[in-house]
Amino acid sequence: MSLELNDILMAAERLRPYAHRTPVLTNKSLNKQVDAEVFLKCENLQKVGAFKFRGACNAVFSLSDNEAARGVCTHSSGNHAAALALAASLRGIPAYIVMPDNAPLVKKNAVAGYGGLITFCEPTLEAREGTLDRIRLETGATVIHPYNDERVIAGQGTAVLELLADIPDLDVVIAPVGGGGLLSGTSIAATEIKKGIRVIAGEPEMADDAFRSMQAGEIIPSKNPKTIADGLLTSLGTLTFPIIQQRVEQIVTVSEAGIIESMKFIWERAKIIIEPSSAVAIGVLWEQKIDLSGLKVGVIVSGGNVDLEKLPWQP
Repeated sequence: MSLELNDILMAAERLRPYAHRTPVLTNKSLNKQVDAEVFLKCENLQKVGAFKFRGACNAVFSLSDNEAARGVCTHSSGNHAAALALAASLRGIPAYIVMPDNAPLVKKNAVAGYGGLITFCEPTLEAREGTLDRIRLETGATVIHPYNDERVIAGQGTAVLELLADIPDLDVVIAPVGGGGLLSGTSIAATEIKKGIRVIAGEPEMADDAFRSMQAGEIIPSKNPKTIADGLLTSLGTLTFPIIQQRVEQIVTVSEAGIIESMKFIWERAKIIIEPSSAVAIGVLWEQKIDLSGLKVGVIVSGGNVDLEKLPWQP
């Protein structure tokens, strides 16, 4: 199966009773700063504070009753874990979440609060995957990958459906890229709904594996990335990479300073809390490495989950 616009439209119907239709905000100070007309699609105001709820919810409610009865499982230390736990609780099924034991306490508490059944493991990919495989075999639960899953990608694409319904004459859509689930779903929906629209991704300079993958024409795995945009550390997936190759105009890298400056500006001027990964998408406009002046630009603000004890501009 290859994903089509219809899969995203069906996901939107599935999500309608559960997900927030998030607002689109504008800010004159931001427009003046970046010399463009910017429309912020506020997924920081989505359930669990991130777009991830869309994909997890679509995946959970796509399961047959027989599949759902055995529950769902994943390994994640972040927003996907919380999103899957909440989506599973809405369907009344168990969510088995494998988390590294060094995950931030705030994230452990969030997953537990949403009803996730947590198993802790060593903070290595090998330990996470091994623990998840054992739980899958013991429970029969369906594995829901955070981004390399067509149901998840389709769910993530519903954010731009809403954005284009509200602002149909956009010239450009910008989304951040980590594993590529949000960017893939966004690019399918945007380019199918509005012919000629430009889809651009933002990626941290210090975690630029997607940029390098596009240059090389093959997936180049992320190796020991060090960026404050901790939601964008993962490598592209086998499902997301070809979609991005086909539909995304370019990936623009953003400096750590650009991420921090644009994040702080949005907090101060737009009065909304965004996380560093969201600021990467705004950083594409902020650093003006490409000319988008005078255009109508939609930005997917991916999330707002921030550790208030460790803000990036604090000494």
